[in-house]
Amino acid sequence: MKISGVDIRPGNILEYEKGIWKVAKTQHTQPGKGGAFMQVEMKNLIDGRKTNVRFRSQDTIERVRLDTKDFQFLYAEGEDLVFMDVENYDQITLPSDLLGDAAAFLQDGMTVLLEMYDERPISVQLPDQVEATIVEADAVVKGQTASSSYKPAILDNGVRVMVPPHIGSGTRIIVDVYERSYVGKVG
Repeated sequence: MKISGVDIRPGNILEYEKGIWKVAKTQHTQPGKGGAFMQVEMKNLIDGRKTNVRFRSQDTIERVRLDTKDFQFLYAEGEDLVFMDVENYDQITLPSDLLGDAAAFLQDGMTVLLEMYDERPISVQLPDQVEATIVEADAVVKGQTASSSYKPAILDNGVRVMVPPHIGSGTRIIVDVYERSYVGKVG
């Protein structure tokens, strides 16, 4: 499906220069003179290269639809992760760098979405939000009660997030996997 250069959004999968690219960031720019353009930061899903490309509004690019399939995370084996197809119980081993920073939030038995291109897995999507337990949280600084103030905390998976002052160690919270940010308290 062809789309205009200014309709590109983060998360889109594009076919560009004979490669399959996932859009990481976009910035729409409208200079004083000349036409508007979209500055697009993309990552190649096959070999991991990154690039920045400018697409003008008159440019068209092929948007790729990937096949998606539910898999369940079983266990980690060194740098590899083992997943099981929830329909036919086939197991597949993938490198952990396919998940990027989100790999830290992978939990035993978690259902993930595998994106396939020509029957080849090229990306793994975790749920947008997961539950985690805070194992270490800084003490509240006296007088720091403004609602916009946050303090650092470390989760049971080793990830640091900023949490509101009233959240302490041992608290179960909901975390946005891709933003690495506090969403709310569990329950």
